[in-house]
Amino acid sequence: MMEEENAKKHCREEIIATQKHRSRLPLLVDRIVEQYDKKGRLHHVGPEPIPSRRAIIDIIRKTIPILFPGFFAEKRLDEINHRYYLGEQVMELFDAIAIQIQHAIRHDCIRFNRPCVHCEDLSQEITLGFIENIPELQKTLSKDVRAAFEGDPASRHFDEIIFCYPGLFAVAVYRVAHWLHTNKVPLIPRIMTEYAHSLTGIDIHPGVVIGESFFMDHGTGIVIGETTTIGDRVRLYQGVTLGALSLSKDECPLLRDTKRHPTIEDDVIIYANATILGGQTVIGARSTIGGNVWLTESIPPDTSVFLKKPELVMKNK
Repeated sequence: MMEEENAKKHCREEIIATQKHRSRLPLLVDRIVEQYDKKGRLHHVGPEPIPSRRAIIDIIRKTIPILFPGFFAEKRLDEINHRYYLGEQVMELFDAIAIQIQHAIRHDCIRFNRPCVHCEDLSQEITLGFIENIPELQKTLSKDVRAAFEGDPASRHFDEIIFCYPGLFAVAVYRVAHWLHTNKVPLIPRIMTEYAHSLTGIDIHPGVVIGESFFMDHGTGIVIGETTTIGDRVRLYQGVTLGALSLSKDECPLLRDTKRHPTIEDDVIIYANATILGGQTVIGARSTIGGNVWLTESIPPDTSVFLKKPELVMKNK
């Protein structure tokens, strides 16, 4: 009996101690709130809504099944139900994109004190344009799938590429984000491509211009900077960087809207871990860049660039 009473007493003491700690939280919250108005502290506290990262990720999850009908559907599709299923999915996608674009445009207008652009009408107009462009996106992605199949002997069929290849997922998200970026939708395109980056290890800025039949083999570690231009039928391997030359802090604002990343012309192959830097660097058509090459100068068409074979040293133990 004594042991039971002691146990109850111990429990009560623990509860009192817990309440004592919790009672300090309101004061700590006040201290955090006090920091909101201090210079250099980043926050968004205000009446206007901002885009939701979670909602934008959900938009990607709604878009991919529409771009590749039947592959990622939650139910079996056949010639009887696919039209009704797609109609429902498109309506949901329209509503989801329109509200996030509206939030993004309004947030930019308020943040930069811009004149009203009637963001609700504008967002619906942009969203309708995106839905209208889906057949063209499907056509382009079909060429990307075929390029992967023709460029990778490990692939057995198109289904395997659509289901499994991280490079295809990354380029599909990029092509969606690039359309929105081209139509001047703020913030959302970057959230989309960075989400794909977090899943695949492939970093493609939505401002990049990429031609048809693009293939990233394996893909992990590929970085493609904002002002890069890539032609048709280009193939990249893992670890490739198409980047900018390093800039000082003072130079960054001056070059923010200039071309800082290379141009890759048609039918170029760039092997693993090659690095190509600079806005004036052009890799000519049909050229091949070997693995681990570092380039900051242009290469004429039909050129192969490889490192000299290193000398191997072998010693008996």
